[in-house]
Amino acid sequence: MNTFSFTLLVFLFCFSGVAQKITPRSYVAHHIEAPLTIDGKGNEGVWQQAEFSEEFIDIEGVKTPKYQTRFKMLWDDDNLYFYAELIEPHIWATLKQRDTVIFYNNDFEIFIDPDGDTHNYYEFEMNSLNTIWDLLLAKPYRESAPVLDSWDIQGLQSAVSINGTLNDPSDIDTSWSVEIAMPWSVLTEASGSNDLPIDKFWRINFSRVNWDHTLENGKYSRKKDASGKFLPEYNWVWSPQGVINMHEPEHWGYVYFSAKPPTEKVVFTIPQDEKLRWKLYEIYRKQKTYFSKHNTWATRLSDLQAQTFKLESKTITPVLENHTYGWSITVESPFSNAVYSIREDGKYSKIK
Repeated sequence: MNTFSFTLLVFLFCFSGVAQKITPRSYVAHHIEAPLTIDGKGNEGVWQQAEFSEEFIDIEGVKTPKYQTRFKMLWDDDNLYFYAELIEPHIWATLKQRDTVIFYNNDFEIFIDPDGDTHNYYEFEMNSLNTIWDLLLAKPYRESAPVLDSWDIQGLQSAVSINGTLNDPSDIDTSWSVEIAMPWSVLTEASGSNDLPIDKFWRINFSRVNWDHTLENGKYSRKKDASGKFLPEYNWVWSPQGVINMHEPEHWGYVYFSAKPPTEKVVFTIPQDEKLRWKLYEIYRKQKTYFSKHNTWATRLSDLQAQTFKLESKTITPVLENHTYGWSITVESPFSNAVYSIREDGKYSKIK
């Protein structure tokens, strides 16, 4: 879910280390030769060959959602394709204007960070009316960066298919499905390369926002409590975040783009170097917590109890460098000898 503002309490919650240590999920998206017809139904043979993802879980990774959600992905040389099925006994939507706050309706959301540095990532939302909200975020909200709400996915195709009746409270519905095609020419803009990620992975996550509803004059709307405030939404996701915040891209899942067709089984294993990324973001969050308490950055890793850490029985010693504007922490991978860095605004990069 997209959030325009956070209170100080939310910031402290996000940076206090309460996020559970959850291994991100992964999915293999296979290559297809011919473009798909975007009608929301996913009836093509290649969609039938593609595997469904695991069922969504609640955003903290604890509870089983009330209704099932699953997705599939495919890609060709021009587009990245998504198909998702959302079980729902009451299918309703009211928002019809593009780039309005779609998650005020029940919706389906996609988050894409091509290079995995948590900066310059995409958010896409749609409701059962096929109303779209697409935007580009320069940085996560925790870094108070601008949001490019006017940014659009040029050439986007999307469709909804409803197994039931939209906005009709007189019956019980079954499900709604969405199908989406996003052009690579747009998606690669934030990847650092115009090349397709063939046999590579991107960081991606999916979210479904669902609301308790009520009927007002026979029309659906979000339910309120006795004081007139909207009841909180349900946040169901593919790869659990560990916190109620989709805008921590370091927790998103891994989608591997296989060059093989969906008839061929491909096993993807998250590389060992990615575990270094996870550890550096743990230290990043410790620095944020330290700053919130002391109004200054820690200048020694011992202040963060992060002098060393172990991965696969290997002891790794990060190096903290302090700058006039902030800090950076680097580590050398014992698995690949590559060197990685994270800085005070959360940007992660491979130095060599």
